[in-house]
Amino acid sequence: MKVLVVGSGGREHSIIKKLAQSELVNSIYAAPGNGGIAEDATCVPMKDDAIDELVAFAQEAAIDWTIVGPEVPLTKGIVDAFQEAELNIFGPNQKAAIIEGSKDFAKAFMHRHQIPTATYVTFTDVTQAKAYIYEKGAPIVIKADGLAAGKGVVVAETTEQAIEAVEHMLIDNKFGAAGAQVVIESFLAGKEFSLMAFVNGENVYPLVPARDHKRAFDQDEGPNTGGMGAFAPVPDLPQHVIDTAIETILKPAAKGMVAEGRPFTGILYGGLIETANGPQVIEFNARLGDPETQVILPLLKNDLLQVIIDVMNDEDPQLSWHKGFAVGTVVASQGYPGSYQKQIALPRLNASSSCYIVHAGTAKNKEDTFVSTGGRVLLVGAVQATISQARTEVYTYLNRVFKHNEEFFYRKDIGEK
Repeated sequence: MKVLVVGSGGREHSIIKKLAQSELVNSIYAAPGNGGIAEDATCVPMKDDAIDELVAFAQEAAIDWTIVGPEVPLTKGIVDAFQEAELNIFGPNQKAAIIEGSKDFAKAFMHRHQIPTATYVTFTDVTQAKAYIYEKGAPIVIKADGLAAGKGVVVAETTEQAIEAVEHMLIDNKFGAAGAQVVIESFLAGKEFSLMAFVNGENVYPLVPARDHKRAFDQDEGPNTGGMGAFAPVPDLPQHVIDTAIETILKPAAKGMVAEGRPFTGILYGGLIETANGPQVIEFNARLGDPETQVILPLLKNDLLQVIIDVMNDEDPQLSWHKGFAVGTVVASQGYPGSYQKQIALPRLNASSSCYIVHAGTAKNKEDTFVSTGGRVLLVGAVQATISQARTEVYTYLNRVFKHNEEFFYRKDIGEK
């Protein structure tokens, strides 16, 4: 079959690497893809939210299945457009994708369906938002309501930080329309983890949990990012907590979406936290997480396309997993998540028998050399029997290739705790 993967990041490269192992797949296309993806798929120069163009391409190229990686095309209705054209596509439609597209919707939805999450209030007026912050104090969490590429969340440790965050969003329009409304939540203490599932209606098939590292610098210092690395599964997460999360969060969410006339099909992502009162939801996403995908898919034994076909046919895909652990560390452009330079030449990415490389923000220049095009440039990962062994492989590679390169940086502590 011919498969089209929509997107251009590390998540999409990881999906493509997994699809390349499938006996069902003979051609893979990516729109728009990136420099590394171009070595594993045919890149199509179309933006991931150019929906009409993507539909036309899928029809002309006789694409059998389309898999959508990023959230923006989902919230813009790419699934609806493909379905109207009678094309097979995997992902939630626009009505269902709102669970990620609006944090205010997601919080209200959780309260309607008794899904455990932090208390919250939504504001559009900066004076009212500030008054609420002064009343509640810190720590407190400020979130832009809409999509902000993983950067619209501020965990404010002081009242001043919280005030600054709402001013950035409501006055300075830092995130444009996405920040025209803010959700202010009580702070939840505990260990975070990501739990995703293949979902079709009320059918829920969970993946192994992962933990990502959001802060830019070692020891969880610095600003929030889209994710600086991840590992899976999570050894300090008890099975009963995972089971509770499936029964009290993922399944009720799927059931609730059906009940509200927004049945969810695709990957439901639960950004969760293990608290003293059990697992609670920090956020829902409507697609695979990035960088969690890069450490979960290498552990999946199943044929990814067959899993998708089974899920869409209301059949249990019987997910099975390799033993061991995957650790992945992101190499980022110096300055990320703030301003950074692009078109910086990468060092030679020598092949490694023990590591895999997933490209996120790369392109090839005229000299056939990889250059940077984004904040998160690539991820180096490894699968080993223990997290410690996987970390050793990853950091042995990174220290050899990137240690003396001042144009890029990476955290030294992914999977350390």
